[in-house]
Amino acid sequence: MSCPRTSVCLTPLPTSQAARTPRILLSGKHQPTLLRYLDGWPRPKGRATAFLIQFADSCETLARFGNDRFDLAVVQAPSRADAAEVIHHLTRVARQGLITRA
Repeated sequence: MSCPRTSVCLTPLPTSQAARTPRILLSGKHQPTLLRYLDGWPRPKGRATAFLIQFADSCETLARFGNDRFDLAVVQAPSRADAAEVIHHLTRVARQGLITRA
C-alpha cells in the first residue's frame, strides 16, 4: 500500500533571488521520488527555469552545509529519534524546506 501524495504549496522565491538559478538539496535514499516534488515548484513568471540540484544520501549530511545554502530542501522523513536534529539543520540550510515520506 502506498502513501497518498500530500498536497504541497511552495511559495515562489523573492524577486531578488529569482534572478539567479535556484539551489536545491534532495536528501534521502529514493532520489527519483524526491525529484517529483519539484514538479509543482513555482517558476518565475511561468517560464522554464534551470535548477542546481545537489543530492545527499542521508540526513546526517545536512550538518555539513552552511546557513542558507539552498533555496529549497526536500528531505526524506527521519526517524522519530533524529527528527529534532534534522528539522534544526533543515531550517538552517534552506530558505524553504519539505519533509516527505519518499
